[in-house]
Amino acid sequence: MNYDTLIPVIRKLAIEAGAEIMKIYQADDFDVNVKSDDSPVTAADEAADALISAGLRAAFPDVMLVTEEQAESHTAKGETFLIVDPLDGTKEFIHRRGDFTVNIAYVENGVPQRGVVYAPARERMFFTQADGQAVEETGAFDPNTVGDVKAINVADSDNSALYVVASKSHRDQATDDYINKYNVKDLKSAGSSLKFCLVATGEADVYPRVGRTMEWDTAAGHAVLLGAGGDVVRFDDHTPLKYGKEDFANPFFIAYAPKVELKEA
Repeated sequence: MNYDTLIPVIRKLAIEAGAEIMKIYQADDFDVNVKSDDSPVTAADEAADALISAGLRAAFPDVMLVTEEQAESHTAKGETFLIVDPLDGTKEFIHRRGDFTVNIAYVENGVPQRGVVYAPARERMFFTQADGQAVEETGAFDPNTVGDVKAINVADSDNSALYVVASKSHRDQATDDYINKYNVKDLKSAGSSLKFCLVATGEADVYPRVGRTMEWDTAAGHAVLLGAGGDVVRFDDHTPLKYGKEDFANPFFIAYAPKVELKEA
């Protein structure tokens, strides 16, 4: 994969998909349907998926594509692929809480190498440049012209006063029990893949996820965090979280800045 070609494409598609999502988000009403796994889906998910999928297939016809909204793609096998969650945080979208994101990532040999996370309602965009450095873009979010960008890097964490971020929609007792093993200065809640980005920018030190996720939920945020000097490991044995797994399902995991002294599960 030529990253100089990849990055402008995925950035542009994320912004265009975000615009489609916001048209529906700002409408007076929208329909919510339920998929076979009981998760909600809206017209915004479907519109964003159609736009992104068409764009990626046109630009990279020979690269395997996995996307949440196309069940037939979930049986694909491989360690190198493009992976998309066109609207991560559908519950946040439905309840108009703003913490939803567009996620596009490129995985090579099981590792998310490059990715983009765009939160259109929050007007925040994070992506990896061609050289791998993670950046946050500010400005008008023109699909064809990159605005001002600043390199982002994880915090120089203080284990006596950690900033922890956890899920807004999926907090449970198991998560709280694990968080309580740390010396926590502040606990933030955020939706969708924004939690990875808060660790990437140094706004949080650690994000533990004790709950079900799929690879399309995490790949783009994982890539951004890697590009900011962080890492994501399995919750059970602290080995790296790999991609291309059976059914693209993730185990529990921890995303963190490297100075954090991880606690056992």
